Amino acid sequence: MAIFPIHQPCIFAVGLLGNITSFMVYLAPLPTFLRVYRKKSTEGFHSCPYAVALCTAMLWIYYAIHKYDAYLLITINLVGCVIETIYIIIYLIYAPKKPKILTLKLLVSLNGLVFCSITLVSHFLFSGSTRVRLLGWICVAFSVLGFAAPLSILREVIRTKSVEFMPLSLSLFLTLTAVIWLGYGVLIKDLYVALPNILGFSFGVLQIIIYMIYRNSNKVVKEEKLPEHVVVITRLRSVKSREVHPVCYPPDCDENNERKDQNVKNKTGSDKKSNKEGKDQNAKNKTAHDRKSTDASNQV
Repeated sequence: MAIFPIHQPCIFAVGLLGNITSFMVYLAPLPTFLRVYRKKSTEGFHSCPYAVALCTAMLWIYYAIHKYDAYLLITINLVGCVIETIYIIIYLIYAPKKPKILTLKLLVSLNGLVFCSITLVSHFLFSGSTRVRLLGWICVAFSVLGFAAPLSILREVIRTKSVEFMPLSLSLFLTLTAVIWLGYGVLIKDLYVALPNILGFSFGVLQIIIYMIYRNSNKVVKEEKLPEHVVVITRLRSVKSREVHPVCYPPDCDENNERKDQNVKNKTGSDKKSNKEGKDQNAKNKTAHDRKSTDASNQV
């Protein structure tokens, strides 16, 4: 038996093309992780799609081992395991503590407990075609989960109105890859390969639509401008108590404020002038009274 099924050139060509496009899909998040490496921060994006993709690739390898002439499935999923592992390591290095712990728990659950349980159960309790069918449906379930995992990224894109963490190249290659593997599954008459790629094609189209909607949105959400009506808090001190009163200064009343200040100044100046004039008049009256008293005393 040949290592690759070149005795069926059409099937081999489609499978090889599927390997190439799948490889491009695995490399699509590379700019995101290069940015994470440069900024030393994961900036809030999720590791769930990469953990699920790693577990799915491991399951497809195990399925392909029990499947006749499925070497093209083994090759691409081996490459996928290596690439996804590198992505997860980078994420764990630069992620905050809480997301890092959640990612580790997810890895232990999926790639530890779940994968080992499936391997042991299928090996000891099933055999032959029954084992292949069991593994096939499990791979279908995880492939659907893998295609649905980016929905968390879609939710983030809709919430932030930014496609920063959903590259268009990833969505395009995901859609193209789903179409190719769907054709490959039909050619080799493998329901388990063809079925999940129907859903993969649908999710890929959905991602492209979301990208086209939000591609022109600003990446950074601008802060809302404060209203021009500013409230200034002033403290008025009195002998008995201290109270805080809001004093409003809208921009269109600056002139009124200047007039009020001028009126206050004028009033203060007028009061001072009146007080001074009153004091001068009292002084004059007192002087005149003293003179009268002096004259009266001299006459006596």
